[in-house]
Amino acid sequence: MDKKSLYVEDKLGEECGVFGIFNNDDNDSGHMAYYGLYALQHRGQESCGIAVIDDTVVKTYKDMGLVNEVFDDDILDGLKGNIAIGHVRYSTTGGSNRINSQPIISKYAKGILAIAHNGNISNASKLRMEMEHRGLIFQTSSDPEIIAYLIAAERVKTTSLENAVNRMMDVAKGAYSLVIMSAKKLVGCRDPLGMRPLVLGKVGNSYVLASETCALDGIGGEFIRDVEPGEIVVIDKDGVRSIKDHCGKVPSKFCIFEYVYFARPDSIVEGLSVHEARRRAGRILAKEHPVEADMVIGVPDSGLDAALGYAEESGIPYGIGLIKNRYIGRTFIAPTQGAREDAVKIKLNAMRATVEGKRIVMIDDSIVRGTTCGRIVKILKDAGAKEVHMRVCSPPFLWPCYYGTDVPSKEHLIACRLNADEICKQINADSLGYLSLEGLHKIGEGAHTTFCDACFTGNYPTVTPEKEMENVDEKEIRKSLKFEIQY
Repeated sequence: MDKKSLYVEDKLGEECGVFGIFNNDDNDSGHMAYYGLYALQHRGQESCGIAVIDDTVVKTYKDMGLVNEVFDDDILDGLKGNIAIGHVRYSTTGGSNRINSQPIISKYAKGILAIAHNGNISNASKLRMEMEHRGLIFQTSSDPEIIAYLIAAERVKTTSLENAVNRMMDVAKGAYSLVIMSAKKLVGCRDPLGMRPLVLGKVGNSYVLASETCALDGIGGEFIRDVEPGEIVVIDKDGVRSIKDHCGKVPSKFCIFEYVYFARPDSIVEGLSVHEARRRAGRILAKEHPVEADMVIGVPDSGLDAALGYAEESGIPYGIGLIKNRYIGRTFIAPTQGAREDAVKIKLNAMRATVEGKRIVMIDDSIVRGTTCGRIVKILKDAGAKEVHMRVCSPPFLWPCYYGTDVPSKEHLIACRLNADEICKQINADSLGYLSLEGLHKIGEGAHTTFCDACFTGNYPTVTPEKEMENVDEKEIRKSLKFEIQY
């Protein structure tokens, strides 16, 4: 059975988290990467890895599991070097297994290339087909290997790694925030749409690239700025410089669901506090879907800030109604179907003293398949809640995501089959209210970006993978790639 089908939570998979450091202070980059990844653990809990380079020697360690499970002091003591990159992964493309864990390491004509990637390449299938017909052999089923081939192919024709990355960006479409390591450089880049976050920071005399500002806080660093959509940042012994050939050519389309769910509440994303964005979502929900109730509670963790905002706007008291077991990760597996159905009780438990006899407003970030929220409603009512009114900090999911968020296909999205009243009845809530699309965009006011909302509207900012492959003729590809070896 597919491991994903055994997950306790009916939640979206976090995308991935990336971290990189050019260390000018000491040689202990492995430990620094460890603490950075630990702060980014919320972005991926299936696998993690760190690669360091010491002169021209690359050392890497990666495995399935959480950061503190995979690494110990002995392993980290062996990861000495002045440049390091790291990755935490949730599989959006590629299977859930060790071979797809990152960073990926490649040896080629110009030396060593190590890559960690957050996002999805929307034309990956087409690129992979073309590469396979050229005779390339893939070891993984994930996008970074395609990116590595593109960069390596361009690097042998150009004068620098950053120029090769620049040319790769002409070809790869979709979402990518990358940290790339060679023997002497650390390079970071964001796709021209800026769909995934990437920030530049500093700790001591060393420069850092990371998915979120919370990773900088985790190593005692300081935030410098966001990497711009389309920008390439190059860090080496001479400092930091950037290439902006791809900047400003298209409007930015940052994933708005970062504010709703993915990012850590203490992060600042595109100039906007995630905590404040979620509180704003709660306030808007209170205006759009008021209800008479006795207590507002949030579903841990991403619903808590929004619940506070709902309480502030509505005047209904805020309370702690659900307790989360911190010792069960996303990948907790139950052995039988019956156990899987009850497993949410192990992860979440109701505070009977808070909810008993009360009319409860329950705030959550989203509804995907509708299974978990129904179980949480039952947990609250079993604990004596008189009524449970569910409020959701996003509109209904109606479309799959192709850019690194694990929004499933339409047949698995409950909102594609049922309207709000029908969903409310199915989950046994007393009322249900979604944040409007207008309200969703209001939570991002003040951010230095415009947003992608394709999973709610179907307005994709790039050609979808299906469209990319519609007019692909495999025979024509084979024909166009034929070549003769000259002796």
